[in-house]
Amino acid sequence: MTAEDRRRIAEGLAAGLAYAEIARRLGRSRSTVTREIARNGGPHGYRAARAQHATNWRARRRKRTPRAGIPHTTDNRDVGTAREFEEQFVAIMIETGMAPMTARVFAALFLSEAGSLTATELARQLHVSPATISHATKWLEQRQMVTREREARRVRYFVDVDVWYRTWVASARAMAIWADTTRHGAGMFGTDTPTGDRLRTTSQFFELLGHDMSQAAEHWRQALSMQRRR
Repeated sequence: MTAEDRRRIAEGLAAGLAYAEIARRLGRSRSTVTREIARNGGPHGYRAARAQHATNWRARRRKRTPRAGIPHTTDNRDVGTAREFEEQFVAIMIETGMAPMTARVFAALFLSEAGSLTATELARQLHVSPATISHATKWLEQRQMVTREREARRVRYFVDVDVWYRTWVASARAMAIWADTTRHGAGMFGTDTPTGDRLRTTSQFFELLGHDMSQAAEHWRQALSMQRRR
C-alpha cells in the first residue's frame, strides 16, 4: 500500500465512509483496508503519515528479528501467513467493537503457542507500556476472556478454548438483564403508551435472544464435554 493510498484512507475515514466504500475507491479488497486501519490506530486514530512511518519501521524491524508469538519456522511463507492471519484476527475484533490495543493483546494471547503470556512478554511483543497492557487485560478479564495467575513477581495471562463459551454465557446474562429492565420500564410507562410499547417490544426481543443464546451455550458445553471424553 502506497503513501497516496494511506492519504485517501485517512480522507475516507474523516468523511465517515465505510471500509467497503474506501476499499472500492482504492480498488483494493475490504480485508486489506480493514487490516491497514486496524494496525495503524483504528478508525478514530488513523493518520496517513503515521501509518506510513509505522509501516516502514515494521519492515525494518522484521528484517532484524522474528516477531514473538508467531510460529517460528524456516518457511518464510508460513511466518508471513501467520502474521497476515493475526492482523485479520485483530481487524475483525476491532470492526466488531473491541478497542484496537485490547484486540492486539487478546490476539497475542489467543494465537500464542501455549495460550498464555506474561505481562512483560505482552508489553515487549506489542511495544507498549505495562500500563497499557494492564488496561487492556482489565477489560478482557471483566468479560471473562482471559484469566490471570501470579508467578512470583510476574503476572501471567491465559486464554483457553472455553473463552467463547464463557463470553457467550455472559452475553446471555446481559440479555436477561436488558429483558428484565425494559419489561419493568414497560410496566411503569404503560404498554398503551408509545414509550411503554417500545419498551415491551424491546423486552420481548431481549428475552427471545437471551433464551436462544442460553440454549446454544448449553449445546456447545455438552458437545465440548463429549469431545474431551473421547
